[in-house]
Amino acid sequence: MHADEADINSDLLRRLLRGQFPQWADLPIERLASGGTVNAVYRLGDTLTVRLPLTSAGARALGPECRWLPKLAPALPVTIPTVVATGDPAEGYPWAWAVHEWIDGDTPVEGRLARPDQLANDLAEFVTAMRKVGLDGGPSAYRGAPLDTVDRYTRTAIEDLRHTDEPFDADAATAAWEEALAAPAWSSTPCWVHADLMPSNLLITENRLTGVLDFATVGVGDPACDLIPAWNLLPPAAREIFHDAVDVDDATWMRGRGWALSMAVIQLPYYRTTNPIISANARHTIDEILTAQDR
Repeated sequence: MHADEADINSDLLRRLLRGQFPQWADLPIERLASGGTVNAVYRLGDTLTVRLPLTSAGARALGPECRWLPKLAPALPVTIPTVVATGDPAEGYPWAWAVHEWIDGDTPVEGRLARPDQLANDLAEFVTAMRKVGLDGGPSAYRGAPLDTVDRYTRTAIEDLRHTDEPFDADAATAAWEEALAAPAWSSTPCWVHADLMPSNLLITENRLTGVLDFATVGVGDPACDLIPAWNLLPPAAREIFHDAVDVDDATWMRGRGWALSMAVIQLPYYRTTNPIISANARHTIDEILTAQDR
């Protein structure tokens, strides 16, 4: 997926385990299919997972995650990752890596939700709980800055898509983006946000949200970025439920729609031939934003 991506496979992981965590070295290893773009994820035995960053940017998130995950966990209504151990660069692999506890659940897929209304309420509960976290000293969230900080990248991506064979209305996307940019900026105290609530970072069990993964982007900032499931996952009726339950003003909702659009139009040209899960979700998100007549 990335030009600077590390060459990672199960043999490498086995060697890393033998050298640093021999107690786990003989456990079964299974590469997990994922729409993720930051880590290669392996199941290790029945109770553990291993995350190996694909690039140096992914590796830089490991330290902040190790610091903040145990502090955030008691304040949140669902399970989040627990770091069991961290590994060092070795065997030709250049970065630190992490072993986590396994979390049961399935990844939701846009358009295939059995109880989207219930999931909408669960997501609103999680997002609201994140906003209420009272921890001091949090880092700036990856998408917690004003929306105009990604204006250039978003417009460039829209133009890139204009010149592909994607069924894409670049003029409509530009109009929707400019509408979001026109919304008043966040002026209240920065809130804690996850900042990457993609479907691949959510886990559901019996149609309920039971886990949230990948806190690499966590921090404080504008809470609008945590509204993206309204368009990248929830259908229109459930989107209304989420909107009412999450309790934000119209400007924040509009900025959230802008974040969802920006992420999707940037993801689609970059991953359209390398990550079918992400590119399918990007197409879905763009369609929801450009065609929906609801909020």
